[in-house]
Amino acid sequence: MTGQLKCAAGVSTTDAGADSFAEAAARAELGLGGAPADVVVVFAGAPNLAHAEEGMAAVAERLHPAAAIGCGAQGVVGEAREVELGGVAVWAASLGAGSAEAFALEASEEAGSLAIRGMPDLDRAGALILLVDPFSFPVEPLLATLADGHPGLPVVGGLASARADGGVLLGGDGQIGAGAVGLALEGVRVAACVSQGARPIGPEMVITAGEGNVIHELAGKPAVARLQEAVAELSSGERELAVRGLLLGLVVDPNKPEYERGDFLVRGILAADAESGAITVGERIRVGQAVRLQVRDAASADEDLAAALQRGVAELGGPPAGALLFTCNGRGSHMFPAPDHDARVLDEATGAPAAGFFCAGEIGPVGERNFVHGFTATLALLAPAME
Repeated sequence: MTGQLKCAAGVSTTDAGADSFAEAAARAELGLGGAPADVVVVFAGAPNLAHAEEGMAAVAERLHPAAAIGCGAQGVVGEAREVELGGVAVWAASLGAGSAEAFALEASEEAGSLAIRGMPDLDRAGALILLVDPFSFPVEPLLATLADGHPGLPVVGGLASARADGGVLLGGDGQIGAGAVGLALEGVRVAACVSQGARPIGPEMVITAGEGNVIHELAGKPAVARLQEAVAELSSGERELAVRGLLLGLVVDPNKPEYERGDFLVRGILAADAESGAITVGERIRVGQAVRLQVRDAASADEDLAAALQRGVAELGGPPAGALLFTCNGRGSHMFPAPDHDARVLDEATGAPAAGFFCAGEIGPVGERNFVHGFTATLALLAPAME
């Protein structure tokens, strides 16, 4: 008889090398309650990475996982706590009727084009978990390739953030030098949640002229002038937030009758040319695309994460069995006045065993496409397949 989907998480707040890996693994083992660990994901703070080989061996000795991946991190998340510097977090799952295939990717230039090696067969995959070394692997071309070959396949994960010269990836045998590692999940349902930490303000506007990532006109007017008008129409409180940092939300799926906050891909305004009236944003645009101003602060980020989790739980039809959380290293105490914000909100909303890390960039879908984000919390909520 096939077992049920069961997840567990353990965290060590110490930087004691292999002993920290062992402590976190023991806590996860306790949470599994004797169920087999089909898959394990390990996140290790930089002070513990010198002992990655011994640490992964300690995890294997405790949990005997069929598949294991991990990465180095600035800090880790788990058991409703956030350790912003150092620590080790171990997440384990007994997948029941589901399965997980671990893989490692390498990228190289071949004949003037990018070649990616190591990708498994994804025809039956329901979701990917992806951990990337940003110094050696170009994740955005991979996401574009996946969008062409496997449209709608959600990819959730993060860019490893352990060191300034490399992200450090982990496999079952210890440290992996470069590339990306991941899990292809089958036979489990995954709700991919993306909280961009922003809220829309002002009116919706349509791009009426532009190319590349430059918007020349909004609603038939020079983009700079139209943005100035929109800001002038805001309430005093919203104008204050806009002055601190104005963002632009771009609608990804144009086929919806109306747009809510989760429908916008939030990107920074990189430049504004007063002479031409054009603005440059951090994403390619298209003429006819709807946009809306966005602002980000602690209150907006709190509200947005709660809303994203509510949507994810509703998609699953109930609380998840487990969760993986990838949160920006600009969040935590840098954004929120109270400690453990993202981990605590996730725990209060779902009660699911969860672990994750503070990332140098987060991966998750908006609409049907996957993107790399910043100042974001992305989550994979797992539930059993429907019978």
